[in-house]
Amino acid sequence: MERRVVVITGSSGGIGSAMVERFTALGDLVEGIDIDRGIDVSDPGQCQRVVADIVARHGRIDVLCNNAGVSAVGDVVDSSPADWQRVFDVNVFGTANMSRATLPVMRSQRSGAIVNTCSIVATVGLVQRAVYAASKGAVLALTKAMAADEVAHGIRVNCVSPGTVESPWVQRLVASADDPERSYENLRRRQPLGSLVSCETVADAVAYLAAPTTYTTGVDLLVDGGISGVRIVEGT
Repeated sequence: MERRVVVITGSSGGIGSAMVERFTALGDLVEGIDIDRGIDVSDPGQCQRVVADIVARHGRIDVLCNNAGVSAVGDVVDSSPADWQRVFDVNVFGTANMSRATLPVMRSQRSGAIVNTCSIVATVGLVQRAVYAASKGAVLALTKAMAADEVAHGIRVNCVSPGTVESPWVQRLVASADDPERSYENLRRRQPLGSLVSCETVADAVAYLAAPTTYTTGVDLLVDGGISGVRIVEGT
């Protein structure tokens, strides 16, 4: 089979690095995009230029993984207008910008797969995540709308929603807590399966959604350790 061209945003560190490793292991040609490499997905012009460069070099794009994201801690009162702008610029507008640049390429091919990194906070309320949750709720709705729009073009659009991931951001969050050990334990215990989600597990889910043999679109694949579907009540 011809090597797929896979574009991954937020490719440096955490889930993004795991995605790069996973698709590379599958034999795909991976193009990583990250702010650390000077590419800001919140800038529509930069997205158009980087996609044009990839197509010029490889002739096609088969998979787009919209993984770039930032988070914020706080409720609605604590969160500033700048917090809202920063998070939505990357999580929502960045996803739209890269999709806008890539979809014409996929449409001309009559094929392609887009996988957006969403989050369990899009559907389950968690404390102190107001801005982040709102942004991921938008990503979930955008995923379903794009899936409906692109099905006639032979393009599948899905998203993956992890629970709490053992990622650099979570590690920094825990380290900044007054009691890091207790903070980590609280994060671990809120997932019924008893551990944080690994970056590699999320990457496996993304690879599944992007596979040409996966016959689904408009789906939110939960990789959440049971948060959304299981309730454990001690003593029952």
